[in-house]
Parts: sequence; structure tokens; C-alpha cells
Amino acid sequence: MKLRNRLSGPEKITIPMVPMINVAFLLLIFFILNLKIVSPEGNFNINLPLDAPSASAAEQNLPDIKVGMVSDRDGNLMRLTLGSKNLGNDDLAFERLNKEILQIIGRPGNPLTKDIEVEIDADYETQYKYVVKAISKCTGQLDPGSNQVARYVEKIKFAPPHKPKA
Repeated sequence: MKLRNRLSGPEKITIPMVPMINVAFLLLIFFILNLKIVSPEGNFNINLPLDAPSASAAEQNLPDIKVGMVSDRDGNLMRLTLGSKNLGNDDLAFERLNKEILQIIGRPGNPLTKDIEVEIDADYETQYKYVVKAISKCTGQLDPGSNQVARYVEKIKFAPPHKPKA
């Protein structure tokens, strides 16, 4: 058996750094990916009413508006309705729609109209040009004197399309 000579000096021990750096980066990535960002609590911007709502405010609640569009198999408009009221199918039907909505909301820019929602219920085959006309007549009208748009309703939703009744 051969013994080492201990008088030659201490041996230099090398520590491999690459695996230690790899482990450090893996831990860093692990903690970054598991970080849950929490929104600050207690910062609520809530405006509570000062008094109970008055009776006049409850009376001024405006109803939601339902516009119906019935078309034939070719997509041509046969009937335009506002609620249960038939407005016809000619070019003036959309003008009548515009006037009826103006009568419902009272005046353009009414603060209560922000909550009104128009639902357009069109048949499956209805041509897009009729739907676009109905949208434009529900949302407002161009004032010829000042060339500004008078806004009526801002919220429009669509009923699911359905086949016309035979």
C-alpha cells in the first residue's frame, strides 16, 4: 500500500459553479412563476347616495326598447316594429323609428338614457343594410343646423338570430 506524502502541501479542491448557477436560476424562475399579484385592498371608489331616491326619479325610469325586423326569404325588409307598433317597411319606416325613439327618451342627451338599452331582433335572412339603418336611427340623428350628432341611445344589443316564421 502506498501512502501519500503529506508534506507536499494542501490539495486544491475545486467547486463546480455551473450547477449552482443553474439551481439558482431554476429557483428564481419557480418563484417568479408562482407569484400571485394581489390588488390593493381598501381602495374603493364608491359613490353612495346621500338620500333615499325620490319618487320622481323612480317614475322617470325609461323602459328598454325592442326593435323587431321581419324579412322575407331574400332578406328584404317586410316589417319594422318598435315594441308592438308596426312602423312599415318603406324608407320612411326608419325615420318613424327615429321619431318614436326620440319621443320615448324625451330629448337628446337626457342623462337617464345612459341606462336605456335597445334590443334589435332581426330575422336570420335580414340584409345587413337594414340592420345598420336601424342601429343608426336608434343611436341618434344628425342635426342639420349645426352638423352635430344628437345622441339618443348608446347601448345596443342583438337578440339571437332566428328563422322567419312561415
